Amino acid sequence: MTHKWAKFTCTGKETKFITNLFKNFPFRVSYTSNNTINRILNRKPTHTKAQKQLEKSGVYRLTCPDCNMKYVGQTGRSFRIRFQEHYRDFKYNNNKSKFAIHLLHHSIGHIDDIMEILYITNKGRLMDTIEKYYIYKETKNGNQINDKNTKQNKIYDAVIQGEAGRSSHETRTQNSNLNQSVGRR
Repeated sequence: MTHKWAKFTCTGKETKFITNLFKNFPFRVSYTSNNTINRILNRKPTHTKAQKQLEKSGVYRLTCPDCNMKYVGQTGRSFRIRFQEHYRDFKYNNNKSKFAIHLLHHSIGHIDDIMEILYITNKGRLMDTIEKYYIYKETKNGNQINDKNTKQNKIYDAVIQGEAGRSSHETRTQNSNLNQSVGRR
């Protein structure tokens, strides 16, 4: 004789009370738990700032894990949806995404942790300008995948030069602060 089973997720005293109601029924009761070791060890963080940003739109950069070439793009939809489109093109060998084509030519087996959100904004001229700036910047660095032609832009050059100056100044300031704090000890 085979028994029929009813499975209940154990949540406390309430579960025991409810299952006692089934004592006189022609089936047996089994208990499960949501609190498994696998769930505890692989718990995904709940809505962090980064996850909330994935639901916004703007300008993003994808980096090839093999050669560090960059693809800069923009989306009026969420970053998450746009990344899924790139991933789908990569996974199914579609020739719709320049980045997916690049990855397929480099025989990359995975594309984890390759998206960086550069600027959050809504669709419009600002988004277009920000995207053009980052494409220009990656072109100047010699590592962009985009096929967009970029012309010399003195304004972008000035911004890039200002960033480089600010970056080296911040590094010198941090090193000076570090030396002062180490000297105090």
